[in-house]
Amino acid sequence: MATPLVSVLMTAYNREKYIAEAIESVLASTFQDFELIIVDDCSRDHTVEIVRRYTSDPRLQVHVNEKNLGDYPNRNRAASLAKGQYLKYVDSDDYIYPRGLQIMVEMFEPFTQAAVGFCSFAQVSERPYPFQLSPREAYQYSYFNRTHSIFSRASLSSIIRRDKFEAVGGFTGKRMVGDFEMWHILAARFPVVLLPDGIVWNREHPAQEMQDFRNRPSDAFTYNRISIDYLQRPECPLLPDERKRALKMIRRGQARRILREIAHCRGGTARKLLAQSALKPAQIVPTAFSRV
Repeated sequence: MATPLVSVLMTAYNREKYIAEAIESVLASTFQDFELIIVDDCSRDHTVEIVRRYTSDPRLQVHVNEKNLGDYPNRNRAASLAKGQYLKYVDSDDYIYPRGLQIMVEMFEPFTQAAVGFCSFAQVSERPYPFQLSPREAYQYSYFNRTHSIFSRASLSSIIRRDKFEAVGGFTGKRMVGDFEMWHILAARFPVVLLPDGIVWNREHPAQEMQDFRNRPSDAFTYNRISIDYLQRPECPLLPDERKRALKMIRRGQARRILREIAHCRGGTARKLLAQSALKPAQIVPTAFSRV
């Protein structure tokens, strides 16, 4: 098989219920210049057995880890096996529409300096998709535009240039927040491209790790810690006053969340959140009602 333009990466762990549909959505793509790399992370169900039913397709390769790596280390392993110019993550419980891959490649390819393209954005009024954002603009979109936050995109919504992904060393391995952190890293160094909606479908179901995370209110500030870290780094592309504003918005949001927990008589959760924040008890009320 000649070197493909796109490496579609599908990591799996106990996804027997959904993985066949995910695989078939990729194989049904109108865009055909791809390889599909599936890396199973020691599933205990019939995931691998289901995947091997599709190995007659020469574009598909299956790898089974000798030990469980965890979500983002496994994503890095899948990327290390890729030969394509572009990386396209499609999780084993997700779905890409037939023209999705073609649209993403055709729209992203002209922007040769960009590291990543993101889809699943609603219509914007200022210009048609696709369009490129500088590092500073990408951070501005994420921190000051409530309807178009870039850094909250799941990996399914992205198409990544492999050389740029490798240049930053891949995912750091942090649980739950790996995508969120990666977009901060890439956007600080390279332009990003925004693509339209209607290309992919992100399935939500009770077995997802993210659902467990959402059900733990005391973990609510995990993403905030990443934001605060990268906003304070020297490579952050925002101007000093913009950084200060973004940090103030985060801390105001934390203070308001703590007050909500107190108002609902959830003192234990409020104490845990306070410990995760950089706030002191006396700062909660004035910070919650501060102006940004």
